[in-house]
Amino acid sequence: MPSNNLYLAVVVLPLIGFFVSALFGKNLSKKVVGLIASSVIIIPFFIILKAFIGLLNGGEMIHFYLFKWFAVGHYSVNFGIQIDQLSVLMVMLITGVGSLIHLYSISYMHDDENYSNYFSYLNLFVFFMLVLVMSDNYLGMYIGWEGVALTSYLLIGFWFKNHEYNDAAKKAFVMNRVGDLGFLVGMFFVFYYTGSLEFTKVNAALGMGAMVPPLAFIASAAMFLGATGKSAQIPLFTWLPDAMAGPTPVSALIHAATMVTAGIYLIFRSNALFSLAPDTLNIIAIIGIATALYAALVGLAQNDIKKVLAYSTVSQLGLMFLAVGVGAYTTALFHVLTHGFFKALLFLGSGSVIHAMGGNQDIREMGGLKKYMPITYATFLIGSLAISGIPPFSGFFSKDEILAMAFQQNIVLWVLGVAVSMMTAFYMFRLLFLTFSGEFRGSSQEKSHLHESPLLMTVPLIVLAVLSAIAGLLGLPAVFHAPHFLNNFLSPIVVHSGEGHPHLNASTEYMLMAIATVSGIISIGLAYTKYVSKKSIPSVDTLYTGLSKWANRKFYIDEIYDFLFVRPVKWVSDFLFRVVDKLLVDGIVELSGKVSILTGNVIRSLQTGQTSFYILAMVLSICFIIGYYLIGI
Repeated sequence: MPSNNLYLAVVVLPLIGFFVSALFGKNLSKKVVGLIASSVIIIPFFIILKAFIGLLNGGEMIHFYLFKWFAVGHYSVNFGIQIDQLSVLMVMLITGVGSLIHLYSISYMHDDENYSNYFSYLNLFVFFMLVLVMSDNYLGMYIGWEGVALTSYLLIGFWFKNHEYNDAAKKAFVMNRVGDLGFLVGMFFVFYYTGSLEFTKVNAALGMGAMVPPLAFIASAAMFLGATGKSAQIPLFTWLPDAMAGPTPVSALIHAATMVTAGIYLIFRSNALFSLAPDTLNIIAIIGIATALYAALVGLAQNDIKKVLAYSTVSQLGLMFLAVGVGAYTTALFHVLTHGFFKALLFLGSGSVIHAMGGNQDIREMGGLKKYMPITYATFLIGSLAISGIPPFSGFFSKDEILAMAFQQNIVLWVLGVAVSMMTAFYMFRLLFLTFSGEFRGSSQEKSHLHESPLLMTVPLIVLAVLSAIAGLLGLPAVFHAPHFLNNFLSPIVVHSGEGHPHLNASTEYMLMAIATVSGIISIGLAYTKYVSKKSIPSVDTLYTGLSKWANRKFYIDEIYDFLFVRPVKWVSDFLFRVVDKLLVDGIVELSGKVSILTGNVIRSLQTGQTSFYILAMVLSICFIIGYYLIGI
């Protein structure tokens, strides 16, 4: 029991941090608030590290019930905690990267008037994210799933005085609700046919044939809809770029390492179900590569430093779904981990740049920052090399594995994946060169304030840069004749384990690695030639034409959605308001009032107070009664 309480503290400590910051933060110094908020994330990291070491040494999964949640008939739902190979990796990612982001935020948000509110929201977000990945059943996961949606709404719209930021928060919230309906439907299907919501019991029931493939297709497709909302896949992806409205550390935490990977976690956790539905996996692969390709094209023409990274996130998530779609669950999680490191690094690096630029996010007005911000530049370079798939950085290994698995499944998917990788390398180094190389293009006032960020911001950058460089060791290619750590570690969770190593001969695998590397280097060379050698710097007044214009305008997807969904809903709402509400509902209410008034007026006119009128009325009434009686006879 003491051990259970220790692991329960992993979930509870961030919740305590939320209450402390929310209730007492205004009365505490900013330094104390930041220290408490960071400590309640750092301590769980070291606790979960103990569980990781235990599992690494062959220990059993940690599973315990906290209390009976509710009971319906013979069925009861318990609120339980499950720490296995999958959840322990996710918790380490959430608390590890989350700790660095909290420390970074102490300095980044220091001058914000709602400092304590910010940390309370951040702690609450981590709490719900931990509930999501540590629950032992789908219902508990759903509570965390909805909780991160709520807190992301609060964090995206944190600077609520800006109306556009509020719109971005509402957009994220509403679009996620669409996907969440799919999760609910899938969960209901699973419960109806397996009789349980606990992961271990569901997997056992599925293994005994509780669901035939057509039913598994419906349930898995519904859950995939939920994953598309949370992990920003076509068609529910447009919320994520707009979510850059939140503070930059929020972008790093929510949109790099945690919330947006929840969809991948859901599918991985449900791999026994998805493996029964190959048609769903094919759909996931197609949606994944389409999303990756679309987002990469849009990223080529964006000029907001955070928007480039946002579309990069959508694109990388597409590659993760491609991996899932070809049945490579471990490979997808491998990229989740490496992406969590280098994308958090890139977002925090962009925050360092924005901090130095006084809030300006337009890369066309930057340039030459590497001499003012050497640490930010060096770490940003490492992150850019990692996401571009250049060896020996982490992104090379995870992306190479995705491409190798795609090559085995369908060569068209592999070709498109290579194209996405090339575009990724180009737009990331376009971003790097326009931001850090050449001469400074901003105002003289901005130039006078250029400086390297303080230690609380640069130290997390350095740590993430190291992780971005070495995380590839988690999954070395088979041709290196080294054990694939993640594949071995996660094998108890995956129904069809062994997919971590592509089944390719050595020459083919070396060829694929060479193509991916050379294509990335060529893209970097093209970006260098255009933006450094030829100094083809886009100005703020640049008019885009052709495909560039379409890419810059995000292929008008928001406008299309507005025409297809938003406007019709507004038209229907307006019709219902004017016809049903105003004419029908209000008309009935007003008519009943008018009838009451008319009836009252008639009755009141009969109450004259004159005795002669009452006698006449009495006589007439008697005559009427007698006449009615005589006629009746």
